[in-house]
Amino acid sequence: MTTPIRVLVCDDQELIRAGFATIIDAQPDMAIVGECGDGRAAVDLAARLRPDVVVMDVRMPVLDGIGATRLLAGAGVPEPVKVLVVTTFNLDEYVYEALRAGASGFLLKDAPPAQLLNGIRTVATGAALLAPEVTRQLVGRYAARIRPAEDAPDRGALTPRELEVLRLIAEGLSNSEIAAALVISHETVKTYVSRILTKLDLRDRVQAVVYAYRRGLVT
Repeated sequence: MTTPIRVLVCDDQELIRAGFATIIDAQPDMAIVGECGDGRAAVDLAARLRPDVVVMDVRMPVLDGIGATRLLAGAGVPEPVKVLVVTTFNLDEYVYEALRAGASGFLLKDAPPAQLLNGIRTVATGAALLAPEVTRQLVGRYAARIRPAEDAPDRGALTPRELEVLRLIAEGLSNSEIAAALVISHETVKTYVSRILTKLDLRDRVQAVVYAYRRGLVT
C-alpha cells in the first residue's frame, strides 16, 4: 500500500471543518492528521504534524488564510507545505493573493466533493490547481500585477508544440484534456509541461497561465 496523503483542515466553521474531514478521511488514500479553526493554529499544527496538504479557508480569526499560507508556503520558507485554499468567496483579490502567498491551488466551497478530493490529490503531487471557472477571470484581472523577471526566457525558447501545449494550459485544460485535444499520450503531455516550466523558469501551471496571457499567447 502507498502512504496516505496526510491532510490538515483549517476552517473557522466547525460544521464545514467536520464535513471536509469526514469526506477526506473516508478515502483509502488520504488521512486527516489535524483540524483547527484559525490560521495561527494551522501554522503551529503544520510545523508539528508536517501534513502533505493543508486545506485552508481564507477569512478566519487570529490569522487569516492568506497570512497563514504565506507563513507555510511563501517565498523564503525553508520547508514549504502545500496549501489548497477552499473558500466561499469567489475571485476578487482572494485568488490572486492566495496564489501570490504560495498556495498551490484554489477551489470554491460549493465544488462537489469529488472536485475537492481531486484537488487534494493534484496538489499533493506537486502540481497546481485552479477551479476551471477561476482561471480566465483570475488572469484577466490580475495578470498585469505578475511581471516576469527581467531576464526571464522568451517564448522563443519553446518549440511550436510546446507553445501549443502552453496555450491549452492557459485555457484551463487538464493534462488529460490536452492529451485528447492533441491526440498524444498523458505521459507525453506531462513531459511537455515539465519542459515548459523548466525552459521558462516557472514554478507551476498557475505561473504558466499568467505567462501565456502576459505574452499574448491567449486573449
